[in-house]
Amino acid sequence: MASFVAKVVTRCEEALETKHLNLSECELIQVPDAVYHLMRHTELKTCDLSSNVITKISPKFAVKFSLITDLNLSHNQMARLPDELADLHSLEMLDISHNSFITLPAVVFKMPKLRELKANNNAIIDIDRDEIIASDSLELVDLRHNPLTPMCHDLLKHAVLSFRIELSERVKEDWEDLTECE
Repeated sequence: MASFVAKVVTRCEEALETKHLNLSECELIQVPDAVYHLMRHTELKTCDLSSNVITKISPKFAVKFSLITDLNLSHNQMARLPDELADLHSLEMLDISHNSFITLPAVVFKMPKLRELKANNNAIIDIDRDEIIASDSLELVDLRHNPLTPMCHDLLKHAVLSFRIELSERVKEDWEDLTECE
């Protein structure tokens, strides 16, 4: 435990110079309040919280790190994002891959400059197509390796969008093949 605390402190000190906070692989369950305190006078550009055991992000994250352009939350245990993340007005890249999301968080469509959303390898079944189509800034949404419903997959695959959606090939279920035998 003490070694992880030292690791977090060291990485915060490095971020004071580089403006890039890398707290990946620190066994965090949340962003510690001490991090907000240590970084209080630093305008971070990127934040990497990947490969931890984080289940939620505090609403104050967006207030404390409002200028970040790149946020990596991959390889955690999150299923939700706070609405306050919409206040990340400079965020261009968000990686929520390899988590426990069953839907795309609505807040991602409220981030005005978000260009790239990596949401692959989650448990996403369905997407609110009206929200995803309404996004003005998105260029890429990666939804590969999610168990999208057949209807959702087909709608997204054939949708005319202003950005690229990456989808895995849909494998037909055994019962779907039965309808072709008639």
